[in-house]
Amino acid sequence: MIAIVDYGAGNIRSVVNALGRVGAQDVRLTADREILRAADKVILPGVGEASTAMKALTDCGLAGFIPALTQPVLGICVGAQLMCRRSEEGDTPCMGIFATDVRRFSAALGEKIPHMGWNSLFAPAPLSSRAPSPMSSRAQSRDLSAPLFSGLPEGSYVYFVHSYYPELCPDTIAVSHHGVDFSAALAKDNFFACQFHPEKSGSVGERILMNFLAL
Repeated sequence: MIAIVDYGAGNIRSVVNALGRVGAQDVRLTADREILRAADKVILPGVGEASTAMKALTDCGLAGFIPALTQPVLGICVGAQLMCRRSEEGDTPCMGIFATDVRRFSAALGEKIPHMGWNSLFAPAPLSSRAPSPMSSRAQSRDLSAPLFSGLPEGSYVYFVHSYYPELCPDTIAVSHHGVDFSAALAKDNFFACQFHPEKSGSVGERILMNFLAL
């Protein structure tokens, strides 16, 4: 059973439709702790503003519950940001699953805000040797190493809509660039997060969802 956390702040219908396209069965929308605990996989979607979304999650009694789940959990967009330590959006304390903070893109970087549209994924370099832009520093395409991206090469395109981003950290499993390198995806233990929208990312997004369901 696949449980989608229903806390009033999710892009739920598009996620449900995408799961249907990849053959997922028994998909449930729920805020019930017992159903979430019993699920084989849990997805935490999110749209809108971080402080509002975090308040909704707290009001549902799930802000402290989700980090204790033991099955694979996938956060999407704002859902991914809520899994970080803190967001600059509304100066919001988040769940602290990933050891990084969420920053706003700076207009001084010369890129449009929000970051909206297709962008590439690259494997993270070691923290001590990261180049200013992975787009220009990669000599050749190679596979992204994390299980979430099994079968996908570097440079695969996914769809973003966001003004805030998780900073690079040891939990980063994919990097993208929009004026600054940022965590396009993160993973730690049984927790996974995509700043992009896999449900809107065509065949690449479908492969990512299939990989998540196969974990």
